[in-house]
Parts: sequence; structure tokens; C-alpha cells
Amino acid sequence: MHQYRLGADLLESSSVDVLGEDRLTMSQQCALAAKKANSILGCIKKTVASRWREVLLRLYSALVRPHVEYCVQFWDPQFKEEEEILERVQRRATRMTRGVDHLFLQGKAEGAGLV
Repeated sequence: MHQYRLGADLLESSSVDVLGEDRLTMSQQCALAAKKANSILGCIKKTVASRWREVLLRLYSALVRPHVEYCVQFWDPQFKEEEEILERVQRRATRMTRGVDHLFLQGKAEGAGLV
């Protein structure tokens, strides 16, 4: 049983884990965080008309970045697959941002040996 307090007031009691993520493997945690971040990016893409850097950077920093930073332990050489999953989230945000979308195209051309 968990008891929650707000100052001196006792709120509700609960027997449920707050996050329930303590039983997940590290790869599952990364996949879950990337899924949440991608769903938030999808909502931003559908609801925000502006694609300018200033607007999307603030939304990304406030809503998406915390989910990616949650998996900071995956930015390690031994977790290449998890790192790629997190980088896909960042590339998606870059592609949908006007003013920095050329960075995505430049990286894609370098990867293909075009630059």
C-alpha cells in the first residue's frame, strides 16, 4: 500500500505501482520511451500548424526530450540497437522542423557517400 500526502493531508492509498516499469528490461524501457516520444511527435505534427524551428524546438524540449533523456544510459557503445531507436525519434523531429530539415538531408547524403 502506498500512501500519498500533500503537506499534512493524507490523500489516497493505493496498492498499484505508480509507473509499473520496474519489471521491464532495459531494451523494453527504451522501446516504451521511444514509442511515447513518437506519439507525442505525431500529436505535435497533427495539431501545430507552424513548422518553424523556434516553435517546434520549444515543444520538443518540453514534451519529447524528457522521454529521450530518460534512456540516457543507452547512449553507450554496447546498446547500438537502442541508440538507433532513440536517434530515429530525433531524426523525425528534425525532418518535421522547417529551418533545420536540411541537416537531416545532409546527414542522409553523407551516409550514402554523396557528399
